[in-house]
Amino acid sequence: MLGPRERGFFVGYFKKVPSDVRALMIGFMVFFLAGMASASVFLSLNTESPGAGSYADELHGEHLTGTMEVEPYPILRVPGNGTTPARAIMLAGSGKFGVDDRALPLAGKAARVGGIFVKRGDLEMLLVGGGDELKAADPQSPAAPAISAPQDLGRWRLTGEICDGKCGGGAMKPGTGLAHKACANLCISGGVPPVFVSTAPVDGRVFFMLASKDGGPMPAGLLDKTSVPVVLEGRVERRDDLFIFRVDRFANGTGA
Repeated sequence: MLGPRERGFFVGYFKKVPSDVRALMIGFMVFFLAGMASASVFLSLNTESPGAGSYADELHGEHLTGTMEVEPYPILRVPGNGTTPARAIMLAGSGKFGVDDRALPLAGKAARVGGIFVKRGDLEMLLVGGGDELKAADPQSPAAPAISAPQDLGRWRLTGEICDGKCGGGAMKPGTGLAHKACANLCISGGVPPVFVSTAPVDGRVFFMLASKDGGPMPAGLLDKTSVPVVLEGRVERRDDLFIFRVDRFANGTGA
């Protein structure tokens, strides 16, 4: 038999675990849990934050009036008034759908739009309500000032992620994996404007509405590249406070 000072062995069918084995197991568990907690804190502190997403009832039941543009996706160009700068606001509808069918008849015309904003960082999108929340402006309203022409900011190669502007703006908490990708694809396919979230800013902005090289909707080939890191090339243009990334190819030279 083992003497009182001899080390024992752990045997599964014995009820008592030797003290030295028990101490080793407890030490390992404490070290492992502390290490995992430290790693989680370190990773969270070193992750780029796109800003907190939220809903914002900025209009409080009122409406914005501006000029409707429909390329690459519906955008309301709201003129400045001397105290506030001009805005170019992306529009989407309820659920996973855009407002293309309601906006197209108003292309180039004055429109009156209401709804709720979703915002994250410098990204904002107006979720348009039903009924008369999107319609032609009152003919008796003063004529809106002429909108400014797009400003070309040059050619860029950007690294980032393709998302839908609604969930990316704050309608849902950003996620990862297949479910996140499926959600983004459903929204974009339904007409919600897609956005590119860049890892580095262009003129202080990291969110860009996505378009094709000719200014139309996002190339269909990019739908398979949502929610994963991707490097794209194209020209960036500015419409008031909205930046648009007109993609023409991947970084490896393959056409988008």
